[in-house]
Amino acid sequence: MSKVLGVVFSAADSYAIQAFASALGMPFDLLCLSGAPVTDAGAGKVIEFGLGDLPVADSAATMIQTHASGYTVIAGVSSMASKDVLARVAGLLDAGMITDVIKVNSPTQFVRPIVAGTMLATVDALSSPLVVTFRPAGFEMPARGGSSPVETLNWDVSAVAQVQSRSQKSGGRPDLTQAKIVVSGGRPLKDAATFEAIIGGLADALGGAAGATRAAVDSGIAANELQVGQTGKIVAPDLYIAAGISGSTQHMAGIKDSKIIVAINKDGDAPIFEFADFGLVADLYDAIPEFRRLIGK
Repeated sequence: MSKVLGVVFSAADSYAIQAFASALGMPFDLLCLSGAPVTDAGAGKVIEFGLGDLPVADSAATMIQTHASGYTVIAGVSSMASKDVLARVAGLLDAGMITDVIKVNSPTQFVRPIVAGTMLATVDALSSPLVVTFRPAGFEMPARGGSSPVETLNWDVSAVAQVQSRSQKSGGRPDLTQAKIVVSGGRPLKDAATFEAIIGGLADALGGAAGATRAAVDSGIAANELQVGQTGKIVAPDLYIAAGISGSTQHMAGIKDSKIIVAINKDGDAPIFEFADFGLVADLYDAIPEFRRLIGK
């Protein structure tokens, strides 16, 4: 029987995998690489290792390979971590891989964006098993329910590789790839302090995440982990606010699945206005403080 092994990199991935497996019309199990297991996503079972933190890519890939027998599809939400880990899994299994799937036509035919999201390709899969990463915005979330049994396994991650130290910026904002609201800024923010005050301030006021363009990251205005776009993180929030962003092809490829895009730019001819659902021709230094005043934050 065809079956999906969904690889969970964060708790929210479990429900996205449920939606993807439903589109495939296949039952699924979850393999939880980090964090607490989710048991109400309708999985046949949840395999967890109790590691807390996500292991490094080669350890994670070996863990998945060890438990991949009997599954038709090994799937994960599109993210930097999943592309790193699942590409290694495809190599270990000598399996085909399709990335950034946005639609399922059949269990062996998928649709994915190409040419920075300006075109769509229909891909027929000839490999079994098949490794897939998908963008969750393209799939309708089913109702939650049930209680999946949890199988806890021991795994010695030090046998392959181990993390010596971790460094992470604090702030408490939601992860870019999971946030319902994302506020992003571009090069007009001038410096890191201004970026944090304007973009970070609005993101905090709305309970969202802060993002940035590649130009802003390359200029040292924003941290690398905040980069949104084809060469950064792919996001699909309910609301994406682009402040001082012209709308380059590579940036738009990373936000095209957002439900609502709001653009703020003082250049009325900026390309982003062609994609935005709502546009405001104004200086972001005037518009964002006024917006925060109107919402009382």
